[in-house]
Formats: sequence, structure tokens, C-alpha cells
Amino acid sequence: MQFCEVEKAAQRLKNVIHHIPLSSSRTFSDVVGAELYLKYENQQKTGSFKVRGAYNKMAKLKEEGILTSVVASSAGNHAQGVAFSAAALGVNATIVMPRSTPIAKVAATEGYGAKVVLYGDCYDDAYNHAMEIKEEEGATFIHPFDDYDIIAGQGTISLEILRDLPVMDVVMVPTGGGGLLAGMAFAIKQINPRIKVVGVQAEGADALVQSFKQKKLVTTDKVATIADGIAVKSPGELTFALIKEYVDDMVTVSDADTAAAILLLLERTKQVVEPSGAVSLAAAINRKIDLDGKKLVCVLSGGNIDVSFIHKIVEKGLINRGRQMKFQTVMLDIPGSLEHFAHIVAGCGANITMFQHDRLRADLNINEAIIHVVCEVAGFEHGKELVSKLQQAGYKVIMES
Repeated sequence: MQFCEVEKAAQRLKNVIHHIPLSSSRTFSDVVGAELYLKYENQQKTGSFKVRGAYNKMAKLKEEGILTSVVASSAGNHAQGVAFSAAALGVNATIVMPRSTPIAKVAATEGYGAKVVLYGDCYDDAYNHAMEIKEEEGATFIHPFDDYDIIAGQGTISLEILRDLPVMDVVMVPTGGGGLLAGMAFAIKQINPRIKVVGVQAEGADALVQSFKQKKLVTTDKVATIADGIAVKSPGELTFALIKEYVDDMVTVSDADTAAAILLLLERTKQVVEPSGAVSLAAAINRKIDLDGKKLVCVLSGGNIDVSFIHKIVEKGLINRGRQMKFQTVMLDIPGSLEHFAHIVAGCGANITMFQHDRLRADLNINEAIIHVVCEVAGFEHGKELVSKLQQAGYKVIMES
């Protein structure tokens, strides 16, 4: 791969995508102890960076006169990137998506003019069917990450970052199959090898982290993470070769930390970022590497979060930050008991948001009930104060996750 391919990709994309300037964040800088900047690719066309690689690949093929129709398999951002690019370039696109794909993502992909085929129960099923369509119709398959033209397109983010911030120390990049990380690392190291490039994966989908540490390509048996956009079992061979050569470090973050980062972004910046896009900031906040005094850029790679899923993310983030607590206790099942309990909670300045009785447990006395409670509190110390007040009143508090 040559650096000129990244520069050519930038020219192809120049009047097609948004250039989103870097944003500094005093809030996150104070939290991290670094001079932190955010690259909001959640504001990009189609809601993620994926349009960069897809458009570059397809535009190059059209320049060469060998593009008539395309096919892709995806349950997320790649689907929309390919659909948008096909419409912009005037070619037909078929996107194969698993049957379990949320309706909103199917509708968004169709909204760009692509034909959506729902097939199979997982990505692998959809991929195999896309390969069949490729052979039957003679369409060009657009890979989500393991393609040099895709990688070059994603690498254009580095050119934009360096244009806005020529002097920086670290960039943290979300990664699944490796296209974004490989492209950005390759481009950055050609311009300024001093800059440290760090890839970030979810703990439950860490095939590239394992590959990086073992210095050989590793495929995992399963993935389990809320960051579905980077939940990849098998990283790319092309991407891994570049990552092995140009990436300085790789780390993982928990789903709880990712949810907390999403919540912070909603509260402090009013930005909606999907879990896979927020892992970079989660890694910075949780000091996965030494960042003291550094100039740091976190790439927020996408914002296509299912609205029906946001409340779950927010709840997880609130619990992780000590702003919400879930617990159970035993209460006498007689008139006035609930009022007494609520009076203690209110007196402590907490707010009950959920309350549920359970009278059917076999180990309960006839006049007892277990209550499951969710409370809003100001933080961990406030939560400890509430538990202490309840215990002083005779309640045995058992925390729930």
C-alpha cells in the first residue's frame, strides 16, 4: 500500500463527505489529565466513517470503467455507506442483512436507494448469500474492511486530523475488523512517526488485541459486547499486516465503561455516539495508557445507535457512574410499610424510579415481601449514605447489578 492512495482517496471524497473539524473538550481534558480533542465521525454522512472507504473503493472502480453494480453484507454502518455511495455514483446496490437487523437500519439503508435482502441469522449467513449474489449477477463485492481501497479511504481521517492539529502525541481509534485503525495508522506514520496510535476494542470482541499481542492472526469463537459495530470474530489479513507494522498499542474496554462514556457524551457534548464509536473515549477516561500531559485525539467513529437501545445504555451508564442504584430488601407487607420506606429515601434526597413487590418467594414469612428498587442518587457517596440510612432503620440491603 502506498501513501499516494490515501491522498487520492481524499481527493475523491473532497466534495462528497463532511469535513468535521476537531473539537477540544475542557471537560474530558480535565477528566483524562490530557489535552483532549474529539473527532466526531458520528456527524459524518450516513452517521459513520464507513462511507469514506466504501465511496473510495467504488469511485476508483468507476474511474477504471469496471463498476456496474455492487453487493455487500452488513448489519450496520457499512450497509449505509455502500448504499449512499452507490446512489452518489449511479450504480445499483444490493445489501444482504441478517433477518435480526433492526427495522430502523433496514429502512435507513433502503432510504439511500439500495435493495435490501434479509437472509440468515447472523453476519456469516448474510456474507455467504452475498457471495452467491456476486457470482449470479456479476456484481462487485464491497468488503467492509479487508481491502486496500477501503483502508485508504478510512485513512483520510488522519489527514483531516493532522490538518487541524499538526502537533499531537496520541490518537485512539475504535477497531473491529481493522480497516479504520489500519488506514489511520498507516497514514499517520507516513507523516509523523512520533505520533502514538492506539487501537481500542471491546473486552468481549478482542480478536485484534489478541492478534496484536501474539503477533499472529487470531480468530475468536464468539463475540459478546454492546459495541456491535466492532464485534468481529475474524479480523482482516490485510488490515492486521498494517496494524502489526504501524500500530503502537492496543487495549480493551468493558461494556460498562463504554456505556458510561456514551452517557457523558450525551450530557456534556449533546452528541449521540454508538457503543463502537465511544470505546476510544472510554479507554481514555479509564487511563488504559499513560496520557498525562499529552495531546490526545479520540475518534468517535459512528452514531447509528438504535433509539430503542439508548435507554438501556443510559441506565447502564448511570449505574456505572453511581448515579443510579438497584437493590432489594425485605419489607413487612402491611399498611404503612411502603410509606415508611419512601420517607427514609426522600429524607436522604434520593428519588425512587422503579419499585416492585415480590410476595411469592418460598423463604418469606407470610407477612413479608421482597421489594426491588431503583433509585436516582447524586453519586457513589450519596448511594452509600442511602444504604446506611436504610440499614439503620432495620432494612437489609442487597445490591443488584
